Amino acid sequence: MNEEITTKELVETNKSLPSKRNFVGVVVSDAMDKTVVVRVDRVKTHEKYQKQYTVSRKYKVHDEKNEYKKGDTVEFIECRPISKDKRWRVVNKNK
Repeated sequence: MNEEITTKELVETNKSLPSKRNFVGVVVSDAMDKTVVVRVDRVKTHEKYQKQYTVSRKYKVHDEKNEYKKGDTVEFIECRPISKDKRWRVVNKNK
């Protein structure tokens, strides 16, 4: 009466696994080898004055084939740490 649970079944039953974050942004620098700097803009609303303003943040993103150039809009996803600053990987190019 021993029931063996495979890893696949365990993963399928555990619905609380954290999902990877993903963002869409514009490449602002492609000077480094296998790395692009991507700027992500967000629109926030001021709590008191209800004025909308833009907040941007830059991420260093891994680009294995050096195929993305300055001005491209890319989608990137969270991954394992690749270097001190890189924890993101390009998924695809948006139009």
